[in-house]
Amino acid sequence: MEDIKKLVKEDRVFIGEDQTLKNLRSGNVSKIMLASNCPAEMKETIERYAGMAGVDVEQLDVPNDELGIMCRKQFFISVISVKK
Repeated sequence: MEDIKKLVKEDRVFIGEDQTLKNLRSGNVSKIMLASNCPAEMKETIERYAGMAGVDVEQLDVPNDELGIMCRKQFFISVISVKK
């Protein structure tokens, strides 16, 4: 969890499904992290695109509300991705 806070502080993450998929298609993502309660449809879509791009997908043990707090946002976050 400290890794996530450090990445956010260094501005090395894309937040949300749209930003993740957009940058995944562009080849700008090195790793994807999903909240424990990420919707199944979103998870399937991200895993499909990540598989094509050869990017690792990690399922976190924290729900989307806690992930939002870790990212210093006032909303729930189901997916974040690490910039290359």
